[in-house]
Amino acid sequence: MKWIPALLLFLLAACQQEEKKQVQKEVEIPAEAEALYKAVNQHPDSISPRVQLVNALDSAGALSFALAQMDSLIKRDSANFGIWFHKAQLSEKAMDTAMALQSYQMAVRIYPSPDALLSMANLLAEKKNRQAIAICDEVESLRLGREYLAHASFIKGVYFARTGDLVKAMASFDRCIGNDYQYMEAYMEKGFLLYDTKQTDKAISIFEKALEIRPTYADASYWLAKCFETKGEKDKAILQYQKALVLDPGIKEANEALKRLGD
Repeated sequence: MKWIPALLLFLLAACQQEEKKQVQKEVEIPAEAEALYKAVNQHPDSISPRVQLVNALDSAGALSFALAQMDSLIKRDSANFGIWFHKAQLSEKAMDTAMALQSYQMAVRIYPSPDALLSMANLLAEKKNRQAIAICDEVESLRLGREYLAHASFIKGVYFARTGDLVKAMASFDRCIGNDYQYMEAYMEKGFLLYDTKQTDKAISIFEKALEIRPTYADASYWLAKCFETKGEKDKAILQYQKALVLDPGIKEANEALKRLGD
């Protein structure tokens, strides 16, 4: 992959310019993790208990502690693709984009797997970095099947959407859906673009299509409700906000909307 070295140099420079990462809130370490800490201390060179500890800390939301354990694993095996890839994913969850990109960079240097490449491309697309397109092109050239074509097209769509090229964004999301008609995120991104450009009726059609394919998709119900509210169709909006909350009680915005609409 001829473009990889240049990409790695770019990412290194970009990461150095990132803002300092957010400070993670303190979390309570679960009893399971405490027991695993003891196992790790007793067998510091053993990989299995440390990986179990990372997973336990991740589940508890103690991402800074989990990342510290990943660093310990890296010290013992810095040429392990899986460890760097895992650290990148944890860094994404911790909202540390710079560290995530650096970790994907190291993973790709060891083994340029399509999954690692596309994960990195997705981050770059969100940051409006055109290198995301080059990565997706490279993955597409590997001819790995429709699943990867769908992922690559979706990421291209995200890049074009974030950089304001709505025509190319829509075309990319359509290609994604053409390769995987159940790719919910592509429907949602299309709906967002239509909603943001005041094409509310078209957005409604997209969100309804998403719900036709997956009736339990709470986000589609929520955004369908927003469209109806925008159009002044209060009863339809209330019905969809209620449905969204049944499907996912964690959507606080839906609850706030119902209060606003007097339901």
